[in-house]
Parts: sequence; C-alpha cells; structure tokens
Amino acid sequence: METVLAQFAAYRVGDRRAARMLLSDDMTFTSPQDDHVDKSTFLDTCFPTAERFLRQEITTVLEIEPGTVMLRYIAQLRNQQPFSNVEIMKVVDGQITEIEVYFGGLEAIGAAQSRIWSGPH
Repeated sequence: METVLAQFAAYRVGDRRAARMLLSDDMTFTSPQDDHVDKSTFLDTCFPTAERFLRQEITTVLEIEPGTVMLRYIAQLRNQQPFSNVEIMKVVDGQITEIEVYFGGLEAIGAAQSRIWSGPH
C-alpha cells in the first residue's frame, strides 16, 4: 500500500522524479481514455494533469490480494461537481507494474453519502 500512496502523493504534487522511481519500466496504464499506455506516455500525457483538480481525497485503500491495491477517491475539477474514481494498481518489488482506472459518476451529496448498500430487500 505504501507504494500506491506514494505514487498518489507524487501525482498530486507533480513529482515526476518520484513517480519514475515508483513505476516499473514495463508499467502500463489503462483507463476509459487510455489502452495500456507505457510508462513514458503515462508520464507525458496523464501524469501532468493534477493541477486541473480542486481536490482529490482518498476514501478507500485496500489490498484486495497480495500485490494488488484498490484506491478509491473523491475528486473535483474546477467548476464541476465531485465524482469518484477507482484505481487498481499492481505492485511488484516496490514498483507499480499496472494501473487501471475506472471513472465513476457524480458523488452523492449530504445524507445520501452515508447510505451503504446492504443487498436486495
């Protein structure tokens, strides 16, 4: 989990040097807009986008299996409503080998945020 949190922190402040060290040379990045882009492409096109965000707050970090971490966060772009994304990252020997991003929808506001799905009724 430490590697994933360090990568998120490097992204938030635009620290490419730290990111390069945390990402394996054969790392791939996939999102609804990107299909298995390599480390160089990720650092050139995806990494320098943090300044677009008013905020990004981690809500969940969970190791879902050894070496695979799920990160969920609430984000907000300028002049837009908050939304949530999920990232699944694979870590091998302290470096991220794969990042998959799943874009979420608008985040519920107020009391609706505290509702937890409890299965079918």
